[in-house]
Amino acid sequence: MYEALDQYTQRLEPELMEEISQMGHLRKYKAGKVLIDFGSYLKDIPLVLSGTIKVVREDSQGRELFLYFLGGGDTCAMSLTCCMNQKKSEIKAVVEEDAEVVMIPLHCMDDWMKFASWREFVFGSYNDRFEEMLNAVDSLAFMKLDERLMSYLLDCKQSAGDFSIRKTHQQIATDLNTSRVVISRLLKKLEQEGQIELHRNMIEVL
Repeated sequence: MYEALDQYTQRLEPELMEEISQMGHLRKYKAGKVLIDFGSYLKDIPLVLSGTIKVVREDSQGRELFLYFLGGGDTCAMSLTCCMNQKKSEIKAVVEEDAEVVMIPLHCMDDWMKFASWREFVFGSYNDRFEEMLNAVDSLAFMKLDERLMSYLLDCKQSAGDFSIRKTHQQIATDLNTSRVVISRLLKKLEQEGQIELHRNMIEVL
């Protein structure tokens, strides 16, 4: 499994990489698989090798709010928090594009704090996810819906490393808490402005 962890070798110490290779469990998940659900207790920490995972939060009325995407080289700070505090998950993580993930047992969290690179990785992940959540809050509070939509499409492009986004208008509407009709209208507007191109079952960011 050591080869599969290649993208982490420049960030983590060789001794730590060896322990991850020994303790981690390599898993492959198809799109649509729920890795973390609301209210569940977590026993493992995900290290994403490839693919895209969407993280959302749920409000009191059961509506989901998109927070951020995870791609190769990422881990979920919210899952780290839940594991360390042994509390129920307040987020949901769903595989957007087929993903490979290394699941790390919870007890390794404390053991690996002796490695400077692991501490830096964990705190860096907290910082990255915190900034992304602040961006999500800012977009709700200050951005118009067309700006939120374009920001969302750019997030999709960056996390997947692909200019082509394979999502339905309804999926995007769900993530942005609006209707499919509104999203379709705004996508057409963005196309007219030359920011995207619409194809059958695909959106291309220009």
